[in-house]
Amino acid sequence: MIYGSIAGVGSPVSRLVLGGGGFSPQKMDVVSSLLDAFVAAGGTAVDTAHVYGNGASERAIGEWLRQSGRREDLVIISKGAHPDLSDWIPRVNPAAITQDLDESLERLGVETIDLYLLHRDDISVPVGPLVDLLNEQVAAGRIRAFGGSNWSHQRVEEANAYAASHGLLGFAANSPQFSLAAMDLSAFRFPGVVSISANTAALAWYRQHHFPLITWSSQAGGFFAGPAKARPHFDTEENWEREQRTRELAVRRSCTPTQVALAWVLGQPLNIYAIFGTSKPEHLEDCLGALDVHLTTEEMAWLNLEREPEPWESR
Repeated sequence: MIYGSIAGVGSPVSRLVLGGGGFSPQKMDVVSSLLDAFVAAGGTAVDTAHVYGNGASERAIGEWLRQSGRREDLVIISKGAHPDLSDWIPRVNPAAITQDLDESLERLGVETIDLYLLHRDDISVPVGPLVDLLNEQVAAGRIRAFGGSNWSHQRVEEANAYAASHGLLGFAANSPQFSLAAMDLSAFRFPGVVSISANTAALAWYRQHHFPLITWSSQAGGFFAGPAKARPHFDTEENWEREQRTRELAVRRSCTPTQVALAWVLGQPLNIYAIFGTSKPEHLEDCLGALDVHLTTEEMAWLNLEREPEPWESR
């Protein structure tokens, strides 16, 4: 495993983050086997959210923590202030954040969430009251650090400028979508998401500031696992060419296409923590294998359609 650090979290954060979006107390045998294997492999970070499974994900993680007694071995990343799924009315306000955090702490059975992210943004809401509230939650010991999920880098910068001018803690991380396959946001069924896969300005900002990125859908929703896994928001001509190149390189590297795609994310010149989700131990093992795949700069550029010909033909 490889690790990084996120300001305020206090523990090493594994560069691979286990996504718990599909976890449920009704499937504790699966949840326990995945978390046990992940931690045994050196994984330290798990991602969940107040909205996932209407709380099922957080409850399942809380049950594993209770059964295993391994709270100190896990960096818990959770999220709140997601719109209500019935009407999608924004809930990015102090009252909703406090309510969601109360419920998340109870479900997880912990006193403190290591990294708490605002699951959506609402650009009509000033950043000041949000930063003030999140600092109050840190001071109360209910969270260690905070950030955004699906926030633009401009809004993160605005929040941190406010924090700096008021002597407060700022956002410690952001969680946009990022993968080798570029997301077509117009085809994505949920509103309010932010993808930086093809956003050169955002990528330049994150490189310049070495700002922690906790990227979701790092494997493009299973796109590189085969055509049957394709999602409409990744179904573009350019992405299919990336998929073809990924399969070709996987053969040459004696690994799987999924490992190549995940290694591409981890190999970026960014302070990146890649979330991956799975419900099967064999898929977990496959994803962990990406840590052993080290792509060259030429290979990474070729995979992303930034160069021709194939890297092995130009040596």
